[in-house]
Amino acid sequence: MQHVTLNNGIAMPILGFGVYQIPPEQTEQTVTEALAAGYRLLDTAAAYQNEEAVGRAIKNSGVPREELFVTTKLWVQDAPGEENTKRAFETSLKKLGLDYLDLYLMHQPYGDVYGQWRAMEDLNREGRAKAIGVANFYPDRLLDLVLNNDITPAVNQIETHPFFQRTADQELMREHGVQIQAWGGFAQGKNGLFTNPVLSGIAQSHGKSVGQVVLRWAVQLGVASIPKSVRAERMAENIDVFDFELTDDQMAAIATLDTGASLFFDHHDPAMVQWLSARRLDS
Repeated sequence: MQHVTLNNGIAMPILGFGVYQIPPEQTEQTVTEALAAGYRLLDTAAAYQNEEAVGRAIKNSGVPREELFVTTKLWVQDAPGEENTKRAFETSLKKLGLDYLDLYLMHQPYGDVYGQWRAMEDLNREGRAKAIGVANFYPDRLLDLVLNNDITPAVNQIETHPFFQRTADQELMREHGVQIQAWGGFAQGKNGLFTNPVLSGIAQSHGKSVGQVVLRWAVQLGVASIPKSVRAERMAENIDVFDFELTDDQMAAIATLDTGASLFFDHHDPAMVQWLSARRLDS
């Protein structure tokens, strides 16, 4: 497994396993299979409501804790203020059955962002969150956080895939030492990703799947990814991307697929801001 080095010197696997939208009753078995396939980065969130199942899989896996890189995320409504942020962290830690997190992310760029970040800085200084970062921060919000706080986010987890490549965003993150991590790396199959002629042609030339080509493209750009699957054979396929390399021409061909627009939702849309800011985890 290839790793990236975060801005605090911690090594993070460039490929991990995400559990978004996996039902809690299915999560434990799925994570168990992912660990057996060789994944060592696990990505969950309070909002996914499956942290306990992830924790059970970790406990029963037999994989030493120091070999794992575990990420979870702070939800907006959990964290109006520093103390609530710390309580939310403790709740997630308890559900996961862990005594520290490798990475704790602020899930959305809304609410008391500064209070939340101050609390997360404290958790980082205490060693309880080995690294801290954000998710879904566009360049203006990210730069504001970087310039006005002591600790620069180690990671920004954002929507990134061949149809929304975020090239300028990536450049800004590199400039400030923030590691980009993709969610929605396969665009959930939107825009016909798995049958796209460009991607299919490249896949055929390497004897690989379109999914493997997309993940290899991300690896070569230095973009970390957290693909999800509930099928063991697909899990194994997704992690098997380190035995081939895309050519410069193939990378350039994939660059032409960028539409410059989200395929999911716009964090600048007032209606989306209102919906996310009002959404509670028990709803």
